[in-house]
Amino acid sequence: MSETGNRLRKLLESPNFDPQNYVKHLSQQSDGDRDLQEHRQKIQNLADETAQNLKKNVYKNYRQFIETAKEISYLESEMYQLSHILTEQKSIMESITQALLSTDKDETSKEMQAAFPKETEELKQRTLTSLLEKVEGGKNIMDTPGRHLVYNGDLVEFDVDNMSPIQKVHAFLMNDCLLIATWLPNRRGTVKYKYNALYDLESFAVVNVKDNPPMKDMFKILMFPESRIFQAENSKIKKEWLEILDETKKNKVTKDRHKMKEEEVPTSPVRAEVSTNPFDQEDEEPVSVGESVDLSLEWIQELPEDLDVCIAQRDFEGAVDLLDKLNEYLKDQPVTQRVKELRLKVDERVRQLTEVLVFELSPDRSLRGGPKATRRAVSQLIRLGQSTKACELFLKNRASAVQTAIRQLRIEGATLLYIHKLCNIFFTSLLETAKEFEMDFAGNTGCYSAFVVWSKSAMRMFVDAFSKQVFDSKESLSTAAECVKVAKEHCQQLTDIGLDLTFTLQSLLVKDIKAALQSYNDIIIEATKHRNSEEMWRRMNLMTPEALTKLKDEMRSCGVGSFEQYTGDDCWVNLSYTIVAFTKQMMSFLEEGLKLYFPELHMVLLESLREIILVAVQHVDYSLRCEQDPEKKAFIMQNASFLHDTVLPVVERRFEEGVGKPAKQLQDLRKSTRPVRINPESTTSMV
Repeated sequence: MSETGNRLRKLLESPNFDPQNYVKHLSQQSDGDRDLQEHRQKIQNLADETAQNLKKNVYKNYRQFIETAKEISYLESEMYQLSHILTEQKSIMESITQALLSTDKDETSKEMQAAFPKETEELKQRTLTSLLEKVEGGKNIMDTPGRHLVYNGDLVEFDVDNMSPIQKVHAFLMNDCLLIATWLPNRRGTVKYKYNALYDLESFAVVNVKDNPPMKDMFKILMFPESRIFQAENSKIKKEWLEILDETKKNKVTKDRHKMKEEEVPTSPVRAEVSTNPFDQEDEEPVSVGESVDLSLEWIQELPEDLDVCIAQRDFEGAVDLLDKLNEYLKDQPVTQRVKELRLKVDERVRQLTEVLVFELSPDRSLRGGPKATRRAVSQLIRLGQSTKACELFLKNRASAVQTAIRQLRIEGATLLYIHKLCNIFFTSLLETAKEFEMDFAGNTGCYSAFVVWSKSAMRMFVDAFSKQVFDSKESLSTAAECVKVAKEHCQQLTDIGLDLTFTLQSLLVKDIKAALQSYNDIIIEATKHRNSEEMWRRMNLMTPEALTKLKDEMRSCGVGSFEQYTGDDCWVNLSYTIVAFTKQMMSFLEEGLKLYFPELHMVLLESLREIILVAVQHVDYSLRCEQDPEKKAFIMQNASFLHDTVLPVVERRFEEGVGKPAKQLQDLRKSTRPVRINPESTTSMV
């Protein structure tokens, strides 16, 4: 930049620059418009240079910005996973510590119960009965023997999504369950609450919610995959709820464990009663007298807890291995009452494991990693005998991933560039999904029909995005033809794995392509009629040899190889401008139509060609009938011969090459429009 430009830049960049004073000072010093124009040009040059430098810097650092954002996103995801794992490990360590300390508490509790056994139980049951009388719909809760009240109090329930208060509730913690009751706005006598939900202590987990003012003194009840958030009156009551809930859950686990050990004590065989009802015999299970299943093994005793640990640590393979080991052990064993109880406990863990695996495959989870990221959860669901559910969730996950990828694709200014990216993303995802599906469900051939149905629905999603960009935006026929060609080529690649969706793609596109062909057909007819209205029937003068050479090349590319015989001396062409323009436009339409062609469009393309040709032929015929000048009539006859003897045969031949069969309609049209050699005085020109 010149020294004057540098001074101007420094002046404009100075912090004390005042535009009004600068313009006023400049106006006083200038001699006229010329000086102001020169100064304006200098400022404009400086602005252009600044904009160019800014654009270069943006392009230079653009890739670094993208890569940095990706790294930050990946790092955030890894930190979140690490935090989640550390939290789970902390919870496990705390539960182990509490389990070791619970032995002393159990002994103390037993001593207290031995000292006041009946009074304590009866007092708690009476208290619970009196409280449940205030709950509408809670009469049947006391039907379970041994159930008594541990703790109760008022809480406020909050919405999990937006953390807004929902309702005021009263919670009753019993020794084996948790009752949630809502407050009645209109009390009826002693009834103050209405039954809302009853949760078994083993069916939920309690999580402390970190205070985040104004949201504080909260804790969460997790019933996977659902959850509820409650707020205590103050931090002291919240602490009491957390401690008593945790203690009650542990007491129940300990009690169930002792009960199970007591049942394992061998008892004398009891003779089974023989029913005299013949209809009961079908429902009775065969019981082998004297046979029993050894469930005192350490790994069987600890199996429910081990399954809980595996689920908490996301060790899905370990959990399924334990289940397989148990099934193998009990395969040939008789079904006893203790086995049934063990099965009930294990089935509850299987349900929880299945829900966790289902959540892993849900579209709400991160979709990064492609189809391979779902392999772990899918394989374990199949091992659990849930192949149908695994197939459904896998395909839903992939559909969401494909939809997200298409939605995130940035729409470029050039349609063809966007379509290349769209096809690459969609068909690559479809190919990877097909390969992963074949690997995961190799032994489940019944799931393949679901994949075919899913592929067709995914193709509809692709065609919606494709048509919106190509056909709804009114692109030219040549651009639409190139885009359809690209889609067909990508779709053809799927046949390498035995998946042919070409027919599906064509059937979904046929409506839009028909509309595009008809629209372009109308445009050509209108353009031809407009040129016909201005037709003077004069020879073309291209002025320069270069223009003539270019026209010859264009006609040769259209398939008109005999065009040389219609060129005259210098730069003249013995044809009218209207006929030459019509020939180029119709041949271009034919080529683009053949790129879009498939059998359902055969008659549409034929009728469009026939309508376009008739417009030109009828114009020539009308001109021959009306023209009185012999020289012009001979020139018109020469153009008619060019159309009939040169252009129409090229159209027929090219159509047959592109389609694979002759077009009888075009042949009949050419025969019906055969020109006749006429005398100058004659006014009849067509047969």
